[in-house]
Formats: sequence, C-alpha cells, structure tokens
Amino acid sequence: MTHRAIAKWASNFRNRSAMEWQSEGLIIGTRRHGESSVIIETMTAEFGRHLGLVKSGRSRKYAALLQPGNSVQLVWRARLADHLGMFTVEALKLRAAGLMESRQRLALSQLLCEHLRLLPERDPHPRLYAEALAMHDNDADGETLARALAKFEMRLLNELGFGIDVSACAVTGEEEGLCYVSPRTGRAVTKPAGEAYKDKLFALPDVLGGSLEMDKADAIDAAFRLTGHFLHLHIWSPRQLSPPSMRQGLIEGLVKAL
Repeated sequence: MTHRAIAKWASNFRNRSAMEWQSEGLIIGTRRHGESSVIIETMTAEFGRHLGLVKSGRSRKYAALLQPGNSVQLVWRARLADHLGMFTVEALKLRAAGLMESRQRLALSQLLCEHLRLLPERDPHPRLYAEALAMHDNDADGETLARALAKFEMRLLNELGFGIDVSACAVTGEEEGLCYVSPRTGRAVTKPAGEAYKDKLFALPDVLGGSLEMDKADAIDAAFRLTGHFLHLHIWSPRQLSPPSMRQGLIEGLVKAL
C-alpha cells in the first residue's frame, strides 16, 4: 500500500469514527426542538459533554426516558463530525422517578448536572463522570455525600483550569500543615504563615486536603465556601451565570443533618 493510500485510509477511518460512536451516558439536560423532537445533553466518559437530536423525543415513548439523571445507551451519528448529529437512545438506569421521591437526592442530581454542563463540549472528563454517577447511586449518609460533593467541586475547578493549589505552602514551601487559602491566588499556606491574616483567608478543612481542626459541620461549610468562591470568581461571574439555585439549600440541608 502506497503512502498516499495509507493516508487516505487513515483519513477515512478518522472521519468514519468521528461521525458515529456508541457509549453509555448520563442525561444532564434537554430542550425542545421543533414540534416533536428534543435535543439532549449528555455526559459520557469517552466523548465528554455531548449534544444530539432525538427525533420524536417529545412522544410518550420517550417521556420517562429523556429525563436528567437517567443513564442511557447512546449511538450518535452525524454526516460531518462538527454537526449536532442524532442520538438513538436506550434505557440503562432510569433514576428520574426515584429522584422525585427525595428532595435532597433531586437537588443533588440537579446540581451535578448543572456542574457538568460547565465543561467544554466534547472534552472527556472521565473522573468527573464517574464521580457524578457514583453520587447519583450512593445512598450514603449526609456527611459522606457532602464530602463527595465538595471534592467534586474541587475537581471541577481543577479540570477547568482554575485549581486550588494545596500542594505546598505559598510562603514557606512546606507540604504539611496547610490550613488557609488565599481568596485571590487560590494558594494554600500553613497556620504559622497565615495566622496573622486568617480573617482575610479561607479555612482549608481536611475534606479538601487541609490540616485545620474543625468540627464536622464547620468543615463541610468551610469546604463549600471555598469552592463556591472560586466557582463564582472564575466561572459563574465571567460567564454571567448565577450560582445554581438548588446549591445553597442543598448545602444547608447537608450541614444541618450533621
């Protein structure tokens, strides 16, 4: 086979692969399209946040299936790789009805879906996808869920390029005993280095890798204050978005239950 033939075969293979794929996905959003169709927004491990059209998606057949929080088997096809494309969808795990039975689980699912929708389209983030699925299916106590959600928000910031640096003290370089975080730089400092400025710094609880001694409720509250500040600073405000409406109520409920 000549070099030209090999290049042509490789190009055709890439185009064919780009125009059809199969994967499991979590539905994170839907919107109507025309009189009978629906555009669904999904999160997959391999293809990231991905949109596609479901023909007749507003029919009774799809009413219970195309709901945020459900896991589905997807086949995506498009004539060109950069087109919206079309989905065929089959049920894998329908959670939506069960989520409606618990205000806390519903709010958690809605918040996770809103967070995943902040990710760039078609950019894989398999760990965030896996963590979101685990929280959807986890019947753990409030403290476990709160810790998982705070870590998820921390990872979301990291994967969007706005990570909070808890690797070493910004002043001394020490890797142990980190207790505070600068609201401006997102870098951590030890207790001796930050004690004089602690009223202007965020507390760094153990759930996010810190060493500051706090009771459980205060630690969870501090974790969400920290992630919420940097989500607002780097993501919500620049994109002119309001924080998800369910976030504060969910956090308050989780903290109150501790």
